[in-house]
Amino acid sequence: MELKIGDVAPAFEGVNQKGETIRLADYAGKKLVLYFYPKDNTPGCTTQSCNLRDNYENLLAKGYQVLGVSTDNEKSHQKFIDKHELPFDLLADTDKAVHDLFGTWGEKQMYGRKYMGTFRTTFVIDEQGVIEEIIGKVKTKEHTAQILGE
Repeated sequence: MELKIGDVAPAFEGVNQKGETIRLADYAGKKLVLYFYPKDNTPGCTTQSCNLRDNYENLLAKGYQVLGVSTDNEKSHQKFIDKHELPFDLLADTDKAVHDLFGTWGEKQMYGRKYMGTFRTTFVIDEQGVIEEIIGKVKTKEHTAQILGE
């Protein structure tokens, strides 16, 4: 099942970098930028996360919360946050349960080699839990502008 704009976002639950349980319901009444990225401390993922960090106050001012998701574990996420001073939580989706709900895990190809991995995708979810935007072609250096439509 592929999610589309106007769908209710799947209810998810996972743990953040501190081992705390995070649920979609925690963001009820707020807009959520839910971004799926392949791996902590890789060039594109670092650029994307730092772009969101650098524009975090602007996102908050416009009513957005930010939550990143990758298959890295809690310890990896905490190191990534500490190294790059990220002001938002990262979900450790080591069992790919959240990826499966959002359809962001599947076969990829690089240099002719096929492998399973994360599709870099961002979902913008409104205050009622409805998907209002899906960004599948993420520009890592301009990601906040993509989210805000600038």
